[in-house]
Amino acid sequence: MSQPTQRMIRTNGISLNVAEQGEGPVVLLCHGFPESWYSWRHQLAALAAAGFHAVAPDMRGYGKSDRPEAIDQYTIFHMVGDLVGLLDALEAPTAVIVGHDWGATIAWHTARLRPDRFRAAAILSVPFRPRSPAPPTSLMPQTAEAQFYQLYFQEPGVAEAEFERDPRATLGAMLYGGSGEGAAAIRARAASSGRSVGVGMVSRTGGMLPKVPVPLPSWLSASDLDFYAAEFARSGFRGPLNYYRNVDRNWELMAAFEGLKVTVPTLFIAGDHDMVIAFPGAAEHLANMKQSVPLLRDIQMLPGCGHWTQQERPNEVNAAIIDFLRSLPS
Repeated sequence: MSQPTQRMIRTNGISLNVAEQGEGPVVLLCHGFPESWYSWRHQLAALAAAGFHAVAPDMRGYGKSDRPEAIDQYTIFHMVGDLVGLLDALEAPTAVIVGHDWGATIAWHTARLRPDRFRAAAILSVPFRPRSPAPPTSLMPQTAEAQFYQLYFQEPGVAEAEFERDPRATLGAMLYGGSGEGAAAIRARAASSGRSVGVGMVSRTGGMLPKVPVPLPSWLSASDLDFYAAEFARSGFRGPLNYYRNVDRNWELMAAFEGLKVTVPTLFIAGDHDMVIAFPGAAEHLANMKQSVPLLRDIQMLPGCGHWTQQERPNEVNAAIIDFLRSLPS
């Protein structure tokens, strides 16, 4: 089997670096934070072998793709526009979209707003969330000592300074901490200390990253971590963090589409140790998802799997996505 090839594609006024493999119907793979096209390394070959053209961009702000400086260049409309333009450049009338983490949020809205171009969706980790009654940051938990991690990300430069001091240590801590192994270790420490764990909470004085080294999770090699570290050492964290700085702006922009359902066939996959599934309200969103996603085919929960779904459990994820793709009308 050949390896993925990479090229730059012009779309929506910027250039995106794209890794692709295989021939056939297009499957567009959208990564999350803090990742890159490389997050789909296990899916590209599997999809190609199954007869699909797998396309995994470095999303706007990441890797070799363009990184606009202005915060307001990272809204949900920019992301949807990037992906529609990418299909145009590929001369693909339609595609199936697959998304994880922030890529999941983008995939939900892309399928919702442009079902004429995205005929189905496979979503990892993040359930569909209807529009909240108030701007999202106003509803995020915080105390005198700690705040939800997305609030920590809001002030430009603060998280960048912490994360860019040592990109390899940053990525290692995040990838371990969000994994099934990391989640199990955190729960064990909480149980032994008798303290409850505030999911996603960050100290107001200590920053987000642990002060001691963490192990590599079993699914991540040292060379994998080196790849991620080199990408972020070159590109920095500002672009990726700007996604979070638009959550309230996205809330305002999407007001006109409140109540609009996702009307394409959809598959949802998540790990039962995923921190996102433990966020406040996530269980309710998961239970009620079919109300907003009437063609939801299946919800697959992977035992012991953490947040990095397609990297932690590539075989199960590949099989589920390929089965879903083969079930769709040709």
